[in-house]
Amino acid sequence: MYDFAPVPGQSKPSLYADLIEAARAITHGEPDTVANMANCAALIGLFLPDLNWAGFYRMVGGELVLGPFVGKPACIRIGRGQGVCGTAAASGETQLVPDVHAFPGHIACDAASRSELVVPVLRAGEVIAVIDLDSPLPARFDGEDAAGIEALAAALADCI
Repeated sequence: MYDFAPVPGQSKPSLYADLIEAARAITHGEPDTVANMANCAALIGLFLPDLNWAGFYRMVGGELVLGPFVGKPACIRIGRGQGVCGTAAASGETQLVPDVHAFPGHIACDAASRSELVVPVLRAGEVIAVIDLDSPLPARFDGEDAAGIEALAAALADCI
C-alpha cells in the first residue's frame, strides 16, 4: 500500500520535489506505461489543489489520444496544433494559459475550466505525451507550477 500526501503549507518547489519522489517510487520497476500514467495522474490530483482535471494525452499515430486521468470525461483525440494540448504537442513547449477563454482554438472539455497548464513529455527529443492540468480558477498556474510539472515530465519520460 502506498501512502503519499503533500505536506500542508510547504513551498511549491518542495511540493513538486515530493510529487516527483512519489512518482518515481510508484513507477519504479513497473514496465506498464498505462499503469504508470494512471498512478501519476492520481498523484497529481492528490498533491495539487484547485484542479478539476489532471492527466495524460499520449501521442499515437501523430495525434494525441486520451490517457489516464482524474476528472470528468474528456476529449478522446486532439490533433497536433489544436487547442492547448495540441499546441504543446506541436511546439514541444509548455503552454501556461491563465485564461483558457482567451486562447485561440481552446477545446473546452469541461466548461468549468478557466486556466490550463500543458507540459510535453519528451523522449529522445520527440513528444511522446503531454501532461494536462485544468483548473476552475483563473490564473491558477504560474512559473513554479510549470517548472515543477516540467521536472515531473522529465522524470517520467522513460517509464510512460
